[in-house]
Amino acid sequence: MRYGLIGEKLGHSYSKLIHEKMVDEPYELIPLNEVEFHEFMRKKEFTGINVTIPYKEKVIPYLDEIHPLAERIGAVNTIVNENGRLTGYNTDFYGLTYLIVKSGIGIKGRKCLILGTGGTSKTASAVLDSLGADEILLVSRRPEACGHTEGRKHISYGECLAEHSDAQIIVNTTPVGMYPNIDASPIDLAPFTRCKAVVDVIFNPLETKLAKQAKSLGIFAVTGLPMLVAQAKQAEEYFRNIRLDDAIIDRITDELLEHITAN
Repeated sequence: MRYGLIGEKLGHSYSKLIHEKMVDEPYELIPLNEVEFHEFMRKKEFTGINVTIPYKEKVIPYLDEIHPLAERIGAVNTIVNENGRLTGYNTDFYGLTYLIVKSGIGIKGRKCLILGTGGTSKTASAVLDSLGADEILLVSRRPEACGHTEGRKHISYGECLAEHSDAQIIVNTTPVGMYPNIDASPIDLAPFTRCKAVVDVIFNPLETKLAKQAKSLGIFAVTGLPMLVAQAKQAEEYFRNIRLDDAIIDRITDELLEHITAN
């Protein structure tokens, strides 16, 4: 196997379509349970892989080298195998930055909530910090069990509603609302009367229940398909030591939208 995606549940993934549109070479989806994951990483039978839930942090012990950005974030979603030596990168940072900036969402000086505390949450924290957020809070079902995330405060959903309903930006990094559980939402947005924008990194469905509620309340909302394509573009650059034009992101996103809505 040369290139592909590993994760626990990949039935919702568009990664094969994206990567094969981007570079004309086979790309595999490889669902792995916990036991299979460790065996796969020990064998190293790949040239380049992407990594998704729940392995973005669990791959780190298998790496020989980690890019400084990925090390600072504490999450890896792209691994390159050079003669048995594994190097880990975080291309989600680029993808999420692209999504937020392209959508015209202003982060500077604003109070931000990040729902979830996994690998993507850590990436979101780094992105919001780089874009000048004034305050960043991580919301978790079990904040007492959360590790350290760049000095960020972890709060419960109850505390979030009671004390932080003045948040202006909300980023969902949880899988709540992802296909096939499309009727679920991680939070009720009604109390967040000062919220200006919601970013949901979920890409399937194209419009999550959270995003729909945001729009019904007059809150600007985006979901994660452009982020997925953007991070794939940077991953391919690492895989093959090439440079791709940013224009490919919008082109493939548009082609995907046509494919999804036609099926």
